Amino acid sequence: MHDQKSARKPKPPAPPIPLPGFLSVQADGVTLAVKVQPRAPTNEVGEPFGAELRLKVTAPPVDAAANEAVLRLLAKKFDCARGVVQILRGQTSRHKVIKLHGLTAAEVIAKLSAEQ
Repeated sequence: MHDQKSARKPKPPAPPIPLPGFLSVQADGVTLAVKVQPRAPTNEVGEPFGAELRLKVTAPPVDAAANEAVLRLLAKKFDCARGVVQILRGQTSRHKVIKLHGLTAAEVIAKLSAEQ
């Protein structure tokens, strides 16, 4: 006799969500690779371009004004405190690596796709 219950194989676990190229998971949060466009008409998070997320800020790249605008924009977008967002690399470059302390990749992906 053939037992049908033993013939069924259990479903494999769902594969993990693939991460976009601009997002990396860290032990205490996530990092974002971004390209900043200063002096834009509006402050906004744009579409990913390659391995970077595009950010547009109205502030000029003078006296760290654009950096501060980037940090405030991301804090608002991800609904977190300004102190949670930190520039790890690229203080004087348009290409930056931003750390979001205490956020998960799933939270970041959800917030980015919520308004697009």
